[in-house]
Amino acid sequence: MLTAASTTFGADLAAKAVQALVDEALLTPKPGLVDTRDSGSHSDMSIGLMIKSARALEETFQRIADASYLHPVDQSLREKIASIGREGEQQMFSATNGVNTHKGAIWALGLLTSARAACPGECDPHRIMSTAGQIASFEDRYQPSAPTNGQAVQRKYKVMGAAEEAKLGFPHIREAALPALLRARAGGKAEDEARIEALLALMSKVEDTCILHRGSLEDLAAIQRMAGACLSADGFRSQTGRKLFYRLSEYCTTRRLSPGGSADLLAATLFLVH
Repeated sequence: MLTAASTTFGADLAAKAVQALVDEALLTPKPGLVDTRDSGSHSDMSIGLMIKSARALEETFQRIADASYLHPVDQSLREKIASIGREGEQQMFSATNGVNTHKGAIWALGLLTSARAACPGECDPHRIMSTAGQIASFEDRYQPSAPTNGQAVQRKYKVMGAAEEAKLGFPHIREAALPALLRARAGGKAEDEARIEALLALMSKVEDTCILHRGSLEDLAAIQRMAGACLSADGFRSQTGRKLFYRLSEYCTTRRLSPGGSADLLAATLFLVH
């Protein structure tokens, strides 16, 4: 049964999830992604649309949190939040006139919101990701049979998709994004710079199905290599790093490639450490 305390807790979680999406959208500059400068590799998106989409999802995250509050981590929970998430996708499409702005983020942030609400006393990002992985590992008997673009790409190229990422407890957040973000913060870098380095860390490792949907394995390898090189050159702190970053951005935009999977995981990272 929902109480005033649990409802307030859910509202706070939902607000944090939305803020993480807004913060990811506003982060500038980002290679191939919508930001405050331009629409990157997307002809059907804008910064205004991204923020509108994020805010339209607040009710979805609130419902996930409410359904998950102190709920046992089991198949029932998995199926409850999956149903809410699918309804949230329709709310997103209504807000964006059919543009897929945040489908992957609903999955990642929905699981993390659920994990956080199921164990409301838990604040450690690693344990929250582990619980989210447990939730994701249960079967959803009502999952639509038609494969998504990401699932089709995953099967074609035999790469890790969003489902596997979640079931494993978000290893790319745990081993790439979170260490890069915390290292940059500890090194005295500005928050936006730290977040960009977390994004680059993800881009250097994630087998991003959004890139593969429009491009090829060669494109993915090139983007991973350039993102890693930019990080190794200390990012914006060095002239070499800045040149590598803008070369990476040009590569993405001229080929219409978007690291949307990495963007979703960055938003998830910001949710965990907000």
